[in-house]
Amino acid sequence: MAQVSINSDLGEWGLSTDSGERARLLQSPSVDIAPKSEGEAPPGGLGRGTTSTLGAIFIVVNACLGAGLLNFPAAFSTAGGVAAGITLQMAMLVFIISGLVILAYCSQASNERTYQEVVWAVCGKLTGVLCEVAIATYTFGTCIAFLIIIGDQQDKIIAVMAKEPEGAGGSPWYTDRKFTISLTAFLFILPLSIPREIGFQKYASFLSVVGTWYVTAIVIIKYIWPDKEMTPADILNRPASWIAVFNAMPTICFGFQCHVSSVPVFNSMRRPEVKTWGGVVTAAMVIALAVYMGTGICGFLTFGAAVDPDVLLSYPSEDMAVAIARAFIILSVLTSYPILHFCGRAVVEGLWLRYQGMPVEEDVGRERRRRVLQTLVWFLLTLLLALFIPDIGKVISVIGGLAACFIFVFPGLCLIQAKLSEMEEVKPASWWAMVSYGVLLVTLGAFIFGQTTANAIFVDLLA
Repeated sequence: MAQVSINSDLGEWGLSTDSGERARLLQSPSVDIAPKSEGEAPPGGLGRGTTSTLGAIFIVVNACLGAGLLNFPAAFSTAGGVAAGITLQMAMLVFIISGLVILAYCSQASNERTYQEVVWAVCGKLTGVLCEVAIATYTFGTCIAFLIIIGDQQDKIIAVMAKEPEGAGGSPWYTDRKFTISLTAFLFILPLSIPREIGFQKYASFLSVVGTWYVTAIVIIKYIWPDKEMTPADILNRPASWIAVFNAMPTICFGFQCHVSSVPVFNSMRRPEVKTWGGVVTAAMVIALAVYMGTGICGFLTFGAAVDPDVLLSYPSEDMAVAIARAFIILSVLTSYPILHFCGRAVVEGLWLRYQGMPVEEDVGRERRRRVLQTLVWFLLTLLLALFIPDIGKVISVIGGLAACFIFVFPGLCLIQAKLSEMEEVKPASWWAMVSYGVLLVTLGAFIFGQTTANAIFVDLLA
């Protein structure tokens, strides 16, 4: 691909001089990127980081895998069985990988180091603001999903500890779902969300990786050696309709969405080259695909069409191995919520400062008061919504539609704008192919987002 300079004059789009500082607020704390300054970057692109190729693969896999794993068996059921689920994932994987490569190319061309700053520089002010709003909304929705997951897993664990069936009448007040979620959130999540820095992410990453692989292992083992009381319902062999197949896309998008954090990872590499990055993301996505397919196939075949949107809820409460998986998931979510909140809060902060025309280097006391207020409002709203939206499948569907924007729409727009910025008088066939592919990405992402939004409005709200 030709090296191009895209919207190099940030003032053209109304960006303040503190955009680099806002960009560093959204870097993943698990990557090490040298500060960007004038004259520091080599002519060919950005300054070099310290992450090796293998390290980059691990970080991308870690960013990809997470709580979305629990929904893949239900996605296979929605898609219409194993064959349809595998075909859908393999087809989408091509677009997912290409989106990651496009973002790296545009990051190198625009000399920006985070997802939203790349979109700002390449596509302009309006698209940049929409991207930041989408990131804030996505992280907000994911935080709601995390709280619902905590409640789901705690219900099962409490049922075992109390030695009574779940939902049994006359249960003590302290076992009520709303109380346990609120208590856990106030004791653990809120204190971790208030600090300005989140350097503990390295420990959260380890917990997330261990928990994800353990859940996958348990689901596979329970399929090979099932318990006697677990009998599968109907095993679908074909999708009920094409609409059913498309309904599974948001879950897959939510599971594979690592694009927002991929740009800082690319720039943290010792050799941030698009070709090398293509190998990194291909290897990482293949690993993630193996984990998701193992969980999805075995979980679906174990329970059939009766599988719960959270597969761990389909297993008996008394199963100790599954109880350990639930504990891993709770620990992972407890530490992942503050990280997602940090990213969303940083975007909100950047939008507020830009709207007010205020510099980042302001009075520390004002920043602290604003940060505490933002955190409390964010925390209380997500907690209230989680208490009254018990079905995680609906939340995953909505935020999966937003994930499609990060995977398809914004990379597609960046590719189109990047190719339009090239000044060749005669456009070669490859130029037209790239623009057409960008249009395809935007169309596919817009379709998924529109479908999930329509379902949320006309199906769930009007039901």
